[in-house]
Amino acid sequence: MATVEIYTTPLCGYCHAAKRLLKSKDVSFSETDVSRDPDLRAKMTQRANGSRTVPQIFIDDTHVGGYDDLAKLERDGKLDRLLA
Repeated sequence: MATVEIYTTPLCGYCHAAKRLLKSKDVSFSETDVSRDPDLRAKMTQRANGSRTVPQIFIDDTHVGGYDDLAKLERDGKLDRLLA
């Protein structure tokens, strides 16, 4: 099973949607709340090639993007292959 990391903030609806999608697929993930730590947000931004919005999702160190990107992978039938 792939390693999944997601950077979030507590009030982000897209973050909650991304976590729901992953949970619906029985995928475990590590979550990092960047809302109160500017250093963690800077690390996320650097890893995400400059993207500052949340969520930022990584599967096996590959930057997937945000919720819309994750949902598109699911709609296109590509998410399960990344998670395998």
